[in-house]
Amino acid sequence: MLLFTGNLQTVTTLYCLQSSRMEIAMKLFKNYITVNNQKKGLTYDPVFYAALRELAHDPVVRQMKRYPHHGSTDCFRHCLHVAYFNYKICRALNLDYKAGIRAGMLHDLFLYDWHTHGKETGERLHGLTHPKKALQNAHKHFKLNHIEEDVIVNHMWPVTLFHFPHTREGWVIVLTDKYCGLLETLKLL
Repeated sequence: MLLFTGNLQTVTTLYCLQSSRMEIAMKLFKNYITVNNQKKGLTYDPVFYAALRELAHDPVVRQMKRYPHHGSTDCFRHCLHVAYFNYKICRALNLDYKAGIRAGMLHDLFLYDWHTHGKETGERLHGLTHPKKALQNAHKHFKLNHIEEDVIVNHMWPVTLFHFPHTREGWVIVLTDKYCGLLETLKLL
């Protein structure tokens, strides 16, 4: 239970401080997002798109466009967002940004509509099971390194309590996946 003993002015001041922190945080994140003609998208970065090109044009990966994910975002677009933020953070931290891009693009390669999958198959624990399904599909179609495997199979931590990342790139996707999912749901990305 939260007890508050201050007056209304203190409450207003605390609220304003919290609001300004949120505004500053949003401004920092919006530096990576451009809005052109009311169409949201990612800032063009030739290094990112060069590393992504092969995967983005692969027919199996493009199948993700068929499946809705968060809000009005399809699974392909969500993975593209996650790959982009993985790239930005991994590159800034001097981590393996190419593995971050590839794993970000493949982390949700489960290839079904998770909104209806439980009713159709009886498998109702999508949040717990889809990382393994995505890894299986990724292995079937692509050669992965150990970082990419770790990122894909552990990206749902803390939901998958005992499956936590073992690489620094894996911890990056834990944050970027949740961040992108939230922005997509709120239609901010």
